[in-house]
Amino acid sequence: MKPTVYFSRTITPESVLALYQLLNTSLPGHVAVKVHSGEVGNQNFLRPDFWRPLIDHVGGTVVECNTAYEGQRNTTEKHVKTMALHGWTERFPVDIMDAEGPDLVLPIPNGARIKENYVGKTLPNYDSMLVLSHFKGHPMGGYGGALKQLSIGVASSFGKAYIHGAGEPEKIWTADHDAFLESMADAAASVVEFFHGNIVYINVMKNMSVDCDCCAKAEDPCMADIGILASTDPIAIDQACIDLVYAATDDPGQAHLLERIESRNGVLTIEASAALGFGSREYTLVEVE
Repeated sequence: MKPTVYFSRTITPESVLALYQLLNTSLPGHVAVKVHSGEVGNQNFLRPDFWRPLIDHVGGTVVECNTAYEGQRNTTEKHVKTMALHGWTERFPVDIMDAEGPDLVLPIPNGARIKENYVGKTLPNYDSMLVLSHFKGHPMGGYGGALKQLSIGVASSFGKAYIHGAGEPEKIWTADHDAFLESMADAAASVVEFFHGNIVYINVMKNMSVDCDCCAKAEDPCMADIGILASTDPIAIDQACIDLVYAATDDPGQAHLLERIESRNGVLTIEASAALGFGSREYTLVEVE
């Protein structure tokens, strides 16, 4: 049976919660809520109040990991300040999962490029995960969505370099590009396995720039907002977002975003993930008000 992806063109905090409830699933135990904290200076990331009704509903802890590049989130001290500056700690309990070492190492026996994934050591404190993703372009990955949140997002600072370098962290910016994309798929698979599938995914197609929320100076959005998607399948939800971008033929900014996605071979992460078998590129899209 094809996984269901629920879709609403209404982009509000209330719609996020309503789509989650349509999934008719519950996240057991202590819920890790993976967000993107937003680099200081970025104008496009989705703010805490947008996510608040859903995060309050599941009673989760907002989780993040430090970055592997210079900025305001590459050390725990700076990241904690950024989380406060952006309003996360005022509204929710927050856990920087790799605040102190050593990292937790997840095995990836069937990984195409990497055989282990270095993630924040507090991951075992959680029984399930809610992955909240802002769908947009990305300077290296082509696009950012659920699969990037599962892989780069959950990886520790070292783990991010390890994925980017396809197992050679010293090659963080110089590794073969497709090997990096396939390493993201491997890493995402390990997180899905860790939670035994107890993960729900929300993708929001709003403020769609060609740049990621990790960019302090990002381009302004180039496409009109499209909507919110919800699924229990990370591959299906990302594929659905890609398909909606291709379907937006009347949007004058479509070509610019597609150039970013295609020039970076972004769909390879989806293809490699499907090859690992933890989700499906085929899906049933159910549009709701």
